[in-house]
Amino acid sequence: MFSKDNLFAISLFPYLGFLWFLTRSGQTPRLALVGFYMTLVFVAVTIPAGIYAKMQYGKALANVDWLHGSAEVFLTLANILIVLGFRQAVLEARRSK
Repeated sequence: MFSKDNLFAISLFPYLGFLWFLTRSGQTPRLALVGFYMTLVFVAVTIPAGIYAKMQYGKALANVDWLHGSAEVFLTLANILIVLGFRQAVLEARRSK
């Protein structure tokens, strides 16, 4: 069976495909698109943070609060950008009616 680490790595490919189609469509609000790409930054930060947690503390990243919280800031930022991007698009669509 697949381990959670394998599933995490495999899930990156569909997400990259999602980003490719989203970008290519040209219909996604720019700020939201930046937020979706920011999710990749979250992943890029989380992987070394997880390795550091394991090597330095002998624990999973989720069990090292300060490190886990620091990595999660990037996911929070990505989510905020996505919401603000779509909010801006909705407001613009309402104004153009």
